Amino acid sequence: MDLGISGRVALVTASSKGLGRASAMALAEEGCKVVVCARGEEALRAAEKELAEHTEVLAIAEDVTDADAPRRLVEATVERFGSVDILVANAGGPPATRALEFDDDQLGTALNNNLTTSLRLVREAVPHMRDRHWGRVCCITSFSIKQPIPTLALSNTARTALWAWIKTAAQELFPDGITVNTAAPGHHATDRMRQLGGGDTSGMGDPADFGKVVAFLCSQPANFVTGTAVQVDGGATTGLL
Repeated sequence: MDLGISGRVALVTASSKGLGRASAMALAEEGCKVVVCARGEEALRAAEKELAEHTEVLAIAEDVTDADAPRRLVEATVERFGSVDILVANAGGPPATRALEFDDDQLGTALNNNLTTSLRLVREAVPHMRDRHWGRVCCITSFSIKQPIPTLALSNTARTALWAWIKTAAQELFPDGITVNTAAPGHHATDRMRQLGGGDTSGMGDPADFGKVVAFLCSQPANFVTGTAVQVDGGATTGLL
């Protein structure tokens, strides 16, 4: 199936490892020019080398959760490739905690990293998408936006707030040819799951498969898919809505 995005420019944040890297790879395999970023230089360069086997790639050492980083990343993307057509907003999740076990500083950090950072990225990227009357935004969240996880209160709070914002933004941006969705993963075999689960990732999803779902949401055939949360969780979410 031709996803119709060959030659498009994709910015994928927090993309040196895990689901971010898998998403960048899936887009690269579809012919997108890809910009990736991460804090860790070694992992970033490894991702850059792998992606460069498939497409043109720009790797930027950057902490996307810094307040000014989204502006710098979008500016660098446009300077190198002339546009930003696709944004995959991703950031590392907060530590495990129960509902009353975190303080204001921890809450503020979680909201910045997993809510505000995505809003900043979209705010910077959308003007370039509007110029072309075409754009795709996919925020990586969690299946906890539909079914809260008892031990991940901070993640539940920040990511559900982002989901509510996505629903609002999708209606506003669709007339401009821009779709806004979220891919909501369950347990996949990533470093974060190894940390949370004590190292055992048996029975978990393959990040590469998740990346292909993100690529579809960013595709031309997904032109009429917006304001949607696609759960990629192996059936973990049991609710009907």
